[in-house]
Amino acid sequence: MKKYTILIFSLILLSCSKDPNSLIKHLNGYWEIDEVIMADGSKREYTYNDTVDFLSISDSLTGFRKKMKPSFDGTYTTSDDSESLSLKIENDSLHMYYTTPFANWKETVLDATDEKLLIINEQKIKYLYKRFEPINVEK
Repeated sequence: MKKYTILIFSLILLSCSKDPNSLIKHLNGYWEIDEVIMADGSKREYTYNDTVDFLSISDSLTGFRKKMKPSFDGTYTTSDDSESLSLKIENDSLHMYYTTPFANWKETVLDATDEKLLIINEQKIKYLYKRFEPINVEK
C-alpha cells in the first residue's frame, strides 16, 4: 500500500510541474527582490530595494543581468557591470548559467509569471522576485 501511495503522489507532483519552456517568456524585464528563503527555511522579507535586477534574454537564450537603480523621474542609473547568462533546459528544469570575469554559477527557475519570479541557487537559497513597478511621482 505504501508503494502505491508514493507512486500516486509522484504522478500528481509530476503532472503539476510546469513546462520549463513556458517560463522563459516571463524572464525579461525589471525584477525587485521580495523575499529570500534560506536553506534552513528561515525567511527575510524586503520592504524596500534601492536597486532592481534587469534581465535581458534574446531568442538565442543568451543575455545578461544587470543591477539598476531607479530614479523618481522614471530613469535608471547603473554601472557598466553585468553578468552574462545563458538558459538551458536540463532534466525538465530551466537553468540560468551566469558568467563574470570572476565567477561562474547556476540558478534554477522554479516558477516565472508576469508578476513573480522564483529561483533557487546551488546553496538551496530561494529568491522570490516581484515585477518592478516604476516609481510614479506626479508633478
